[in-house]
Amino acid sequence: MSVSHNKSLLKGLQVLKEVMNSTEPINANTLCARLDIDKSTMSRLITTLMSEEFIKYVDNTKEIVYADVMGNLSKKNRQELIVKHTENILNEVFSLTNECAYMTVYDEEMSLNLNQIDNSNRVLKNRNTIGSHTPLHLSAMGKVILAYTDIDVTTLNLEAFTSKTITQIKRLRFELAKIQDQGFAIADEEFEYGLRSLAIPYYSKNGEFIGAIGISGLANRLPIEKMEEYAEQMVKIASKNLISF
Repeated sequence: MSVSHNKSLLKGLQVLKEVMNSTEPINANTLCARLDIDKSTMSRLITTLMSEEFIKYVDNTKEIVYADVMGNLSKKNRQELIVKHTENILNEVFSLTNECAYMTVYDEEMSLNLNQIDNSNRVLKNRNTIGSHTPLHLSAMGKVILAYTDIDVTTLNLEAFTSKTITQIKRLRFELAKIQDQGFAIADEEFEYGLRSLAIPYYSKNGEFIGAIGISGLANRLPIEKMEEYAEQMVKIASKNLISF
């Protein structure tokens, strides 16, 4: 490695160390002043550290924080393992219901869609939402996550997406208790008009709650009276394929 590369590496490590040791978010100008690095060099260093996911901006600001790269790698590896292990489950769930099947987990205070499978020949299919986040109160998958974790529902923004969206804490708590009792969740046109979703909890072999396995489709193809039957069969499918970390 050349001397210039060594100097760049040293400066990059100094920036990373400064960000890690800061008790609050820090901006580029402050880093320049503390480390005596010019703005153009600092810009390159920050860009490199961000591209490698060592640091990140706070929301839409220019304030910088440490990104916990090792924790992120661990989370990514875990998510990849979940996707790989549940692929067959989603295929079976689709075969059972002929509706788009999903695997979702809790992430960043929302429901994260890790994978979805729709093997139908329909011209109009559910849009690809792999990697997208959805507020927890809107879908059956998100409701399952709320029902089987200790998330404080009073911290949620219960925004209304349709007239059927649950927007009251008391009503949401009643819904979550019902889900725990019956073992599955239903969302009836609460995210989008004309769409229903159904979800069950998914566990590891040692009983750890992993996330939700669900389906979503047009309300006229997913009658409410079929939901319990589908849920029972989905539980059987999932219970044969429990994950082990």
